Parts: sequence; structure tokens; C-alpha cells
Amino acid sequence: MKFWFSAVPPLLLAAPAHAQLAEPVRAMIESAYSTGNDATIAAVVSTAKQTNPDDIAEINRMAAGYAALLENVRLKEREANEARIAAAGFLEIWKGEVEFGASRATGNTRNLGVYGAANLTRDALQWRQKLNARVEIQTTNGETTTERALLAYQPNYKFDERLYVYGIGQYEHDRFLGYTDRYTLGAGIGYSLIQKPRLKMDFEGGPAIRHTKFVETGGQTTPAARASVVTKWTITPTLILAQSASLYIEKENSNASATASLDTKLLGALKARFSYNVLHERDALESRKETDTVSRATLVYSF
Repeated sequence: MKFWFSAVPPLLLAAPAHAQLAEPVRAMIESAYSTGNDATIAAVVSTAKQTNPDDIAEINRMAAGYAALLENVRLKEREANEARIAAAGFLEIWKGEVEFGASRATGNTRNLGVYGAANLTRDALQWRQKLNARVEIQTTNGETTTERALLAYQPNYKFDERLYVYGIGQYEHDRFLGYTDRYTLGAGIGYSLIQKPRLKMDFEGGPAIRHTKFVETGGQTTPAARASVVTKWTITPTLILAQSASLYIEKENSNASATASLDTKLLGALKARFSYNVLHERDALESRKETDTVSRATLVYSF
């Protein structure tokens, strides 16, 4: 986002003239502040001081004046954004992404695989709501070899920018890992361990109740402990590395999942995603391994 001070004459009139500075230096500093990017501003001001050591005091005065203008612009934008969010209806201000991938092989082996996922977030002033859905089906020579699904809803109540409490309701299906249906209800505390423009990390933990219908042993309901961590690193504006992992510890059965993904921007809101997913089920079927891994290349549309 850019803050073009030249478009706001009253603010410019409030800034000092800085007549002692050379025109190229003044233009360079003004241009840096017009970007609204703190890293750019710091670099340009530092360069201006290094190349003009006799004008450091004047550069500091100019920087202070534009910093005050920039903070005023940011404050007004925050107030306008908060008013917009407060007035939004339930079906408004949702953001998210839709992911899709498919594969097909013919010849000695006939293979067909389809993968689809949707992740939605509604981030209001105090409540944040997350809705996630995922389906994956694969057949080999006419027989189903993968059949899994997940649907999860998670409301968060935010105490501040970092601390929140959450609830979670989740449904899972993966008969090849040993269960036909699994229902989870839980709650807990979340905290943003890292909250920087290019790096974010959230940790959550709390109790849960799980009801699982196993393929071989039938249904059971058990208490569980849940922990999860989500990390997002914006390497460049067009390259993002993300990782999410969750762990459920139960008396009779524990399971974990982790996904690492690399997104690269293609065109507009369309991205390519390369991901690696690990699923572990301690009480998997005897005929199956406890751990499944999947590598994918998919297309993602963000909105």
C-alpha cells in the first residue's frame, strides 16, 4: 500500500520546508515515505545520512515530520478498516483459497486421483472464524486405494493481537488408516509466538473429546490432548513457505499430521503449490503401515 502525500495537500502544508537540503535528497526521502514501507524508509534515511553527514540534523527533522504524517494516515486507515469490519454482515469479509489437483495414468497401471481443498477465514474485530475442508480419492486398476476427507470449523476469540481462545469441531474419514468416522470437539488457548510482516507462527493447545468408529474394533469415545503449530514465511512477494502440524494424544490411540508447502505466484490470484503431507495413526489397520506420506503439485486460487 502506498501513501501518496502529494495527494493530501493539507498534510503537506504541515510538513517543514527543509530548504537547506538538496532537492535530490528531499525527493528521495519523500519518495521513501510515500511507499509506506518501514524497511524502505529506514534504508533510504540511513543512506541519506551516510552520503550527507553535514545535514544529519536536517534529515532527522524531515524524517520526523514525515513519520508523523505517515502515522496519521495509518491511524485513519485503521479506523476506517475497523468501521468497515464492524458493519460487515456474517457472509461478508471472508477470505480464503480453493486448491485442486488431479492425476491420471494409463497403460500397465490405471490410476486416477483427485484432490480438492478449501480454506476460509473471517477475521473480525474480536472473533476470527476458520472453515477448512479437504477431500482426496484415488483409484488404482479400478480399486479405491485412498479415500479420506476432513471438515473442520474453528472460532477464535481474540483478547489482543497475539492471545486468543479457540473452539474446534472436526470430522475426519480415512478407512485406509483404520477408521470410517472420527468426530472431535475441543477448546484451548492459542498464542502468536511470532508476528512479523514476513514471518508468523501460531501455537495452540488444549483438551478435546474424540469419538472414533474404527474399521475393525467399532466405536469408542476418549478424552485427548491437542497441540498444533502453524508457520508462514513470506520469502518474497511471490514465494511463500508454510508449515502446519497437529498432534492428538489419546489413551487408546494417538495420531499426528503435518504439511509443508511452497507456493509460487503464477498469474493474478492463481498460485502453484508444491506440498508434502505426513499422516500417522498409531492404531492403524494391521494390514496397513501406520504412516502415510503424500507429495502433491496443485493449483490454488486465492480470494
